[in-house]
Amino acid sequence: MGEPPAAHGQLVPPVLVATDPKSRGLITLLDGPASSDPERTALIFGDERVSYAGLAAATRSCAAGLRRAGAAPGWRIPVADDASLLAVAAVLGAPRMGAVAALMNPRLTPGELADLIHTAQTAPLGVAGPRYADALARAMDRPVFGPELTSTAADDLTTIREPEPDTEAVVLFTSGTTGSPKAVPITHGVLAPRIAAFAPAFDPAIPPSISLMCVPLVHIGGTLGLFVSLARANTTVALTRFDAGEWLALVARHRVNTSFLVPTMLHRILEHPDFATSDLSSLTEITYGAAPASPDLIRAAMTALPTVAFSNVFGQTETLGSITALSPADHAAGKLASVGRPLPGVEVRVVDPVTGEDLATSTVGELWVKTAASVAAPPETAGPRVDPGWLRTGDMVSVDGDGYIYPAGRLSDTINRGGEKFAPAEVEAALATHPRVRDVAVGGYPDPEMGQRVGAAVVAPDPVSAEELRDHCRGRVADFKLPERIVFVEEIPYNDFGKVARKALANVLAGETGR
Repeated sequence: MGEPPAAHGQLVPPVLVATDPKSRGLITLLDGPASSDPERTALIFGDERVSYAGLAAATRSCAAGLRRAGAAPGWRIPVADDASLLAVAAVLGAPRMGAVAALMNPRLTPGELADLIHTAQTAPLGVAGPRYADALARAMDRPVFGPELTSTAADDLTTIREPEPDTEAVVLFTSGTTGSPKAVPITHGVLAPRIAAFAPAFDPAIPPSISLMCVPLVHIGGTLGLFVSLARANTTVALTRFDAGEWLALVARHRVNTSFLVPTMLHRILEHPDFATSDLSSLTEITYGAAPASPDLIRAAMTALPTVAFSNVFGQTETLGSITALSPADHAAGKLASVGRPLPGVEVRVVDPVTGEDLATSTVGELWVKTAASVAAPPETAGPRVDPGWLRTGDMVSVDGDGYIYPAGRLSDTINRGGEKFAPAEVEAALATHPRVRDVAVGGYPDPEMGQRVGAAVVAPDPVSAEELRDHCRGRVADFKLPERIVFVEEIPYNDFGKVARKALANVLAGETGR
């Protein structure tokens, strides 16, 4: 790893020159608890507890270290690490000297990291945890900096100016389930109001809520969730790599109150042999999202955790997370197939993805959204012209008469079998109702006659035949949607964001690999 230049000069505490006293941006995020309740725990990594004062000091040190290492205002600095003090300090510290962290999935190969570096046009200076330093260094073809940044003497930055609203606060990347990930720069002007909307003014008399972060920091749910937790002066327990047994143990050990889960995680928690004996009495709320959740799964979770309030959120990186929410009251009312109604300030349209014409209620089409939190240009996909301010999400949905939105898969995942177009989610839902099917993913595979045929990867620990599964689907979906190839696998290929890895699924279906 690279070493920042030696510390020099007298230590001078940085002074913030604020342009907005109500700002909840990254520069002032830690100010309240770090000054009024410095020993309050901000982060827990394994056995390591980091106080708000300690996190603030590490953030200042990282900013100074980056500057001494040659970073300049406007630079996008690649950061590759799990949720760690280094990663958090880099994200909060880079803006203090005018730069921005570009959070990259640390589990990518050097070649994949190099693609992200090229896509985001990052600076020639990188930050990585010890486990990932070699991969990022190979991707950048130069040494990178590591944990030494968080202990650098912070004597360079005596005056910190709040960034202008249109400057970048953090750069994230889309999950890349169907193609190459895209860089999504999020500005201070978009991020600060979003944080403020969830975070009231700090009150040291209010004890911290304990949240368990088990989605990757590079996911919008991880990043925004952490920012909001810090702004509220709460405590975040970080689970670096999800494991259902470890999740159960951490909830009990730290008396966790809230957690965000993708449906796959929730399923594994409910199925874990320790679930029945784990002390989960501290849990008050579980929010889930990032991938479709079956109503049966949520019903099972609500039954198993009757005192927990469940919420579903739906959105994407380009919309800075949630654009809709299904509240606990909606869950109690049985709206479990829906992802809820648009949040305040969010406008939605359901349109024909070819013509751009608005569609009737309960008709499946592409979801377009308009919101102040949209942070990227419309996807560069074939189709109709998008009016300024509207974002093509690529999600296929329908909306009922009460405004509840029902997902129907991704536009890019649509199967075209001889001109008949439909969403894999329809077939997945039919297969999932078979009692021996534990998990399933459906996709199209190439065929010279039909263009595509329907394939399914199925996890079924108890023996079941492909023909039995096809018969089970008859009457539940049209005949042309019946899976023609069924591959039995040990597990469905998911990415780190809890979504089906569509390219990996296509390889399974095309090659008939599996069990």
